Amino acid sequence: MRFPAWITALTALITAAVVIVIAQAVLQPNRPLILAAKFDSPTITPNADGVDDVTSFRYELSRNADITLSLRGADNSEYVFRDKQPRVAQAYAVLFSGVVDGYTRPDEAIEGIVERRLLANGEYHWTLTAQNAAEAQTMDGTITIADANSHLPVISTFTIGPSIFSPNQDGVADRVDIEVYLEQPADLRVFLVGAQGQEYPISARKEGRQPGEAGRQMFDYEGGIDLNAEPPPDGTYKVVAVAQDAEGQRVRRETDLTIVDGGKPLAEISAQSVGVDVLFQPQPYDDKYFADAKTRGALVDQITDPAARSNVSIVMPVGDMLVFMLTIENYSNVPIRTTGPTPGTVYQQNQVAASLGAFESPGAWRVGIQCDTSTEPFPYRWAVGSPDVLIEKTNPGTGEVFSYLPAGARALVWGAVRMTDIQERQNPQNCWAGLIQEQVEVSLRNSVVGQREIRLVDATAESAK
Repeated sequence: MRFPAWITALTALITAAVVIVIAQAVLQPNRPLILAAKFDSPTITPNADGVDDVTSFRYELSRNADITLSLRGADNSEYVFRDKQPRVAQAYAVLFSGVVDGYTRPDEAIEGIVERRLLANGEYHWTLTAQNAAEAQTMDGTITIADANSHLPVISTFTIGPSIFSPNQDGVADRVDIEVYLEQPADLRVFLVGAQGQEYPISARKEGRQPGEAGRQMFDYEGGIDLNAEPPPDGTYKVVAVAQDAEGQRVRRETDLTIVDGGKPLAEISAQSVGVDVLFQPQPYDDKYFADAKTRGALVDQITDPAARSNVSIVMPVGDMLVFMLTIENYSNVPIRTTGPTPGTVYQQNQVAASLGAFESPGAWRVGIQCDTSTEPFPYRWAVGSPDVLIEKTNPGTGEVFSYLPAGARALVWGAVRMTDIQERQNPQNCWAGLIQEQVEVSLRNSVVGQREIRLVDATAESAK
């Protein structure tokens, strides 16, 4: 009787497997889990002089296992170099410089976390433990540490301010100052850590000290806004400082930092699909409009005449007001800060914003008007919205209250300049609008908007002819 071919083949495979298992048992009976373990050198001098700073620890496993390598000092204190690390069956070699998992002594008060630390001078009893679900084994020996440079790279000062941070270029809590003081020379790294472990590097200021030098190091963080990058999302982060010296000792300090209202501010003078982008119109002046640092004059009305939407040259009597009106759009995802004067405010031609008490405010957005005869860029300035469309926010650090145009909002801005001075060489002259982020920029798209030719005439002189 003949058996089917597949049964014959299966029987052969099973027989071969049994033979292999029996052969392995005969040739390698009861092999130990740890086949070998030792340090190449019985003594190391970890002082970063390049001589005997490190040695190799070599071991070999016959089967898969978790391994732990620990060292015990003369006072029975135990230190861990590897803790329950999974390894497959093979030979291993790892460099050992005397640096183990971080520890502190009972008489020490060290700020922060000691992540890695050099063992003090002395003889240590090492133990390698290998363990899996079925078995465990140890091997041991001794190693001596001599001439160790065991001074930790302590971070004695680690301060940040403010702790609530809004990287949006509004001039309020836009930057975080971080101060770190290193007691010993070390590589220093400062970074932000998010909830998911993502890291954001923070660069040191190049002021005075070299990288790795002991002493005070300063870091300046603005969320990447200055480089036109989006800052990290709003939320609470860890600011982490890690110092690691030449021996591999590592100290870590961290504190919380909260980001709110972060984002790149973006706004523009809205372009109109029909008609001009900036309305200009002459209007007679009245003394009720006069304003200065002590006087708040009446506000001029918005332009309502449809004729102002055409791009025609304007001829107006000297002494009258040149009224303008335009629309500002905040098309970013953050509010933009602004400051007065209020839309509708009237300037005299020889005035500037500061003469009305409206001094420059770094980071604030304002609408400006400039003419060919202006003696400085955009001398006449207004807030980017009237109080009814602006919102107020309080700086938690100082208690100051600031005005903002909300994200995605649009606002009308209008005002006037009383034209009192004819300069024959520049008559007619051009006048235009701009959107300014003070002490940051006037973007090209917002620098010369709605340019219009304005001619002043002296009605008194004309009538005398």
